[in-house]
Amino acid sequence: MQIDESSPSENGGTDGRTATQCPFAQPPPVPPEDGCSAQARSFDPFGEDYQQDPPGSLRWSRAEEPVFYSPVLGYWVVTRYADVKAIFQDNIRFSPSIALEKITPVSAEATEVLRRHDYAMARTLVNEDEPAHMPRRRALMEPFTAAALAQQEPVVRRLVRERVDRFIDTGEADLVDELLYEVPLTVALHFLGVPEEDMDKLREYSVAHTVNTWGRPTPEQQVAVADTVGKFWQYAGEVLEKLRKDPSGPGWMPYAIRMQRRLPEVITDSYLHSIMMAGIVAAHETTAHAAANAFRLLLENRGAWREICADPALIPNTVEECLRHSGSVAAWRRITTARTRIGDVTVPEGAKLLIVNSSANHDERHFHDPDEVDIRRENARDHLTFGYGSHQCMGKNLARMELQIFLEEITTRLPHLELVPDQRFHYLPNTSFRGPEHVRVRWDPRDNPERANPGTARNSRPVTIGEPPRRTITRPVEVESIEQAAAGIARITLVDTRAEPLPSWSPGAHVDIELNGMSRQYSLCGDPADRTRYQIAVFREPGGRGGSEYVHDRLRVGDQLNLRGPRNNFKLEPDAGHYVFIAGGIGITPIIAMADAALRAGSDYEIHYCGRSAGAMVLLARLIRDHGNRLTVHCSDQGGRLNVDELLADPREDTQIYACGPQRLLAALETATARWPQNALRVERFEADRGALDPAHEHAFDVELAESGRTVRVAADRSVLAALREADVDVPSDCEQGLCGTCEVSVRDGEVDHRDHVLTRTERRRNDKMMTCCSRARGAKLTLEL
Repeated sequence: MQIDESSPSENGGTDGRTATQCPFAQPPPVPPEDGCSAQARSFDPFGEDYQQDPPGSLRWSRAEEPVFYSPVLGYWVVTRYADVKAIFQDNIRFSPSIALEKITPVSAEATEVLRRHDYAMARTLVNEDEPAHMPRRRALMEPFTAAALAQQEPVVRRLVRERVDRFIDTGEADLVDELLYEVPLTVALHFLGVPEEDMDKLREYSVAHTVNTWGRPTPEQQVAVADTVGKFWQYAGEVLEKLRKDPSGPGWMPYAIRMQRRLPEVITDSYLHSIMMAGIVAAHETTAHAAANAFRLLLENRGAWREICADPALIPNTVEECLRHSGSVAAWRRITTARTRIGDVTVPEGAKLLIVNSSANHDERHFHDPDEVDIRRENARDHLTFGYGSHQCMGKNLARMELQIFLEEITTRLPHLELVPDQRFHYLPNTSFRGPEHVRVRWDPRDNPERANPGTARNSRPVTIGEPPRRTITRPVEVESIEQAAAGIARITLVDTRAEPLPSWSPGAHVDIELNGMSRQYSLCGDPADRTRYQIAVFREPGGRGGSEYVHDRLRVGDQLNLRGPRNNFKLEPDAGHYVFIAGGIGITPIIAMADAALRAGSDYEIHYCGRSAGAMVLLARLIRDHGNRLTVHCSDQGGRLNVDELLADPREDTQIYACGPQRLLAALETATARWPQNALRVERFEADRGALDPAHEHAFDVELAESGRTVRVAADRSVLAALREADVDVPSDCEQGLCGTCEVSVRDGEVDHRDHVLTRTERRRNDKMMTCCSRARGAKLTLEL
């Protein structure tokens, strides 16, 4: 995404348009009279399409108009992942101050009702600007640390088991009414340190708060809603005053009261009252909705449900996938503080933004096949359901814990659970928070596992606090066949051990395979449409690290392996006018899938395949068969070495070059394309070209961990990854050479010295992620989302 400041046009509008018009990167097919596309004019977040499926209702926007003005709403709507994430990250230009503003104008009568209740909701952690926000956030962070949250696990598990005990023998239940609403509310009150009473009243208050802030009540409804919200405000104040009398007990609010005594200028009386009310809602409403969404999603996708019933180790990543696919937070709001570009669109100062993070979570530019439920999706945790940056949800790891325990307890005790057929799911109409009001399920109590084994009811495994490590997300596969594909090259075919479909993949993708304690990356080279099997080709590398020798000497048909992925750091962009595909040796494996895709799409392309001899060139026969007239073979033993300078002598704006092969070939291509447009050349490497860190030419720096506030010192001769490991901070890694992208972390602040071979120049300029195994800080400090 590109976000920059722009000077106003001469008439004070936006690129020559007035602020009420829609600037768009490309004109709509039939430009409407008011300057907005027909889709933009008809967009209604309170309509049935958005309420039932927010990301699906905005699929047109992600494809054609990712930033548009909605006359119905009076907001600019942002729908793509990169744009939404960048807005979350920049809370200076995109102020959160309107996050709790009522999206529907309030009537005079409703305003008067609120006044009579002395309603004075002010700033909270979600709608406060800097410089006030971060000092308060840091002061109130301690109860959200991993050590503090671990104390909540027994409470959550006890509550879930007690509720399940009530209905396990009935054969039918509404999960929302009997489990998923009451438990998060009770946990929220326990976490806050608030007495567990008035549960029904608090449910009524929470619904009113949601409708009041993000809904579209009629003028008549506004008065009733305002009265309930006013009572909620008074209730929060009364509870706060009770806690003030003795704040020595456990809970976030007693902790906040104690911190106020130490930092009265940071945590004010008004602030305490506001976060008390907001905290009661935030700590349970979104978790209850997320749990209801998750059960609906998984029970509608029985394959995923069966997998987590069989393997509870998959539950932590399943939670991330559910949060991505069907999270409870559909959208947030921001307001611009300067005239600004979002992607290719200029918006004026003071523009209100509806940033639809649920749409971003379905953006195929970031998530492959985003509408599919893939509980092993490696980047599921990249979802923006909790926001991003300095205003990211503080309670996200408590929510993760609750969702994990819900799923573990139900899959253990009621694996035969199913949705009641033909039920229709209803949602409280609003722009931002989404979960079904009821999820009705049924089962045969005679099949309850604990009837045969009573100990089943008390089985449990420790929860994962925080994001699940990527290394734990594996898939068992079996070797179906091994064949000699060329001199020194074995072609391996892999299938799922349970005959389940394998995840879909796109050209350029690779998988990570565990081989006798080693992890190795191999590009997929089969047919992406065939989800029954994967194909890889492995070159025997004499003097390598041992992976290829294991494949050639010890791997046998029928062996079972653990696989991670697919993952794609080498994506084929679909809109180039011409493609030049260049492969050296085994580097043809990702390239052939790209060429196949270009052929299917009817694109203009050419292939240059380099090798020592035809006998050592894997997949050559198929290339000749399928791409013969576009293929040029360069065999060294026949004097046919590729002249890259001649091939790439004339830069072309519409041409994209993709290359994979040995370092010498890629270095020659980088030199030959120095005058080409930025990002015209995309490469995938087998080996890194960097040596050991030289302290004489490096500098030490600090890494601040945004989640915990800890600071880790990175010495001049240590990588960020090594320093984090020494500080007991777990970051997954594989190649540790800047090639695979496994050790990627998000960057909140500071300038990165990128040294990897994964990110493009455009991605590096965004400065929002880094590879910790090799990249460093340009300055004295980096702040990471860890």
